[in-house]
Amino acid sequence: MNLANKVTLTRILFVPLFMIILLIPEIPYRQYLAAVVFIIAAATDGLDGYIARSRKQITRLGQFMDPLADKLLVSAALISLVELGKISAWIAVIIIGREFAVTGLRAILAAEGQTVAASNLGKLKTVFQIITVVVILIDEALSIVIPLPISQVILYLAVIFTIWSGVDYFRKAKGILQNRLET
Repeated sequence: MNLANKVTLTRILFVPLFMIILLIPEIPYRQYLAAVVFIIAAATDGLDGYIARSRKQITRLGQFMDPLADKLLVSAALISLVELGKISAWIAVIIIGREFAVTGLRAILAAEGQTVAASNLGKLKTVFQIITVVVILIDEALSIVIPLPISQVILYLAVIFTIWSGVDYFRKAKGILQNRLET
């Protein structure tokens, strides 16, 4: 296993650590510690891609594990935040549902020998999801500095970018699938 894939695997291993820290009430400053773990895990997303590209070590395993690790991390965070009453379940369902839908579409495209490259909109969606989780986790400290409902604004922006990028992905894939089915 190359270094990039090891970094991706590390992100997957951070998921249970993040959840344990966040969901055990006896852990002091658990939301802040969980935010640190989440930030470190999220940072590995860019790192593994950089390592794979710079070393020309892009593998099928990495191409499978990287988006899976991202989805596990964000899904675990969202489900945990629902459990803690920090976000509504419908928001988690929309975000996680979009991830399942796009993953299913990617599988169909892969079976047809096609791909749709990740767009800047999809990358922006991921950034907003990560920022949203962190801001919600540290919301109590932020509210002292910024007496506005910043976490709610960022949360709704994450939902908007999630939906928008999902629609965009399906729009791009529609043309590929139609061309493929007509031949």
